[in-house]
Amino acid sequence: MAKHLHILGICGTFMGGIAAIASAAGYRVTGCDANVYPPMSEQLAALGIELIEGFGEDQVALRPDLWVIGNVVTRGNSLMEAILDRGERYVSGPQWLAEHVLAGRHVLAVAGTHGKTTVSAMLAWILECAGRSPGFLIGGIPLDFPVSARHTGSQLFVIEADEYDTAFFDKRSKFVHYSARTAILNNLEFDHADIFDDLAAIERQFHHFVRTVPRSGLLIVNGTDEALKRVLVKGAWTPVERFGVPAGWEAAAEPAADGSFEVCLDGEPQGRLKWRMLGAYNRMNALAAIAAARHVGVPPAQAMEALARFSGVRRRLQLRGQSAGVTVYDDFAHHPTAIQVTLQGLRERVGQGRILAVLEPRSNTMKRGVMKDALPNSLALADRVYVYNAGLGWDAASVFAPLGSRARCLEDLDALIRAVAADARPGDSVLIMSNGGFGGIQSKLLERLKNAAAA
Repeated sequence: MAKHLHILGICGTFMGGIAAIASAAGYRVTGCDANVYPPMSEQLAALGIELIEGFGEDQVALRPDLWVIGNVVTRGNSLMEAILDRGERYVSGPQWLAEHVLAGRHVLAVAGTHGKTTVSAMLAWILECAGRSPGFLIGGIPLDFPVSARHTGSQLFVIEADEYDTAFFDKRSKFVHYSARTAILNNLEFDHADIFDDLAAIERQFHHFVRTVPRSGLLIVNGTDEALKRVLVKGAWTPVERFGVPAGWEAAAEPAADGSFEVCLDGEPQGRLKWRMLGAYNRMNALAAIAAARHVGVPPAQAMEALARFSGVRRRLQLRGQSAGVTVYDDFAHHPTAIQVTLQGLRERVGQGRILAVLEPRSNTMKRGVMKDALPNSLALADRVYVYNAGLGWDAASVFAPLGSRARCLEDLDALIRAVAADARPGDSVLIMSNGGFGGIQSKLLERLKNAAAA
């Protein structure tokens, strides 16, 4: 009989991915979370994984062989307290994955403040098109795969390497567990103010990650990022390839009107990437993925052929629909830099067309107001800005005052939707940005636009 794992915090993207991988590897998997809801609940139910809502200590009666603990669980959680009282075996999600899935495999890990999900999806897709059938665990939904995580017999495993902490009993970043052999350092900025005091604290964790990569591996590093330069100055024992700079992987010139661009390595042309993605940040993401794929034997030309068919990732500048001549996009952006580069990418697409930016500052860092003063400038490319300011610990109206009449702050979601719909006109693009569900605003706005046009 397969060993039984019970996963606490199973409906998060990472822990849900672990559940799917464990199930595919032959384990009996059950789990619980505070809120059991789609899409993860549906994905897990389809795998035959029993889900329990809440953390009731009566779940100890399940008597699993091992409890796998997500970082959403804290001391005081009733089930966790019962596990501790009974002296039962428990382990963090990253440690379980490292010991039971990643051990003995060539791990390609993608770290960075921004772009982890997209680069991981690009890399997994390149390897898939090359016939390598990689395992992967991605913190989002790649549009080219039906799942965000899978377990295969391949020696290659692509993982989104998060710097967030591992568990309440292990405050190291998740990525130090993964024993990466190919490691991408995409960029590094201050984030996660709920667990890091400052940028130096995150740089220290990134250097712990660098220390785990063997000398036979490869570090693929954004050569334009000052924080990553400081990380490497602390010591690197692994060969380094840089991207975004002439002495490394580079987009040779400005992209053509169709978004295609020439890829060079140390000044030598490697081919032209013709694809549907836009934005300088996606060109950097592609360079990192091409470099990583080359490290495991996929030639750059073959990687570019795969990226030409890359569909992107759900909620990464994803087209959600058109109504009454208005185009609605959805994006996960919630950090000022991510907001800015996402707007730059959309501006490339729409030219002089109006952009209406709708922002929910929802992350722990944003709610604390740690980077609030950078938000107005990050939204400079938008023609109109609408901020959903319910539940914020800071005065949104004063923060966005520099944008003048271009910005509106609303605490009521329905009022916000009405305001956007009233201002939108044919030819406009609406960019909705949040790291949460945002009350289903995307479909509600499209429906309101449709009804207004029919009236």
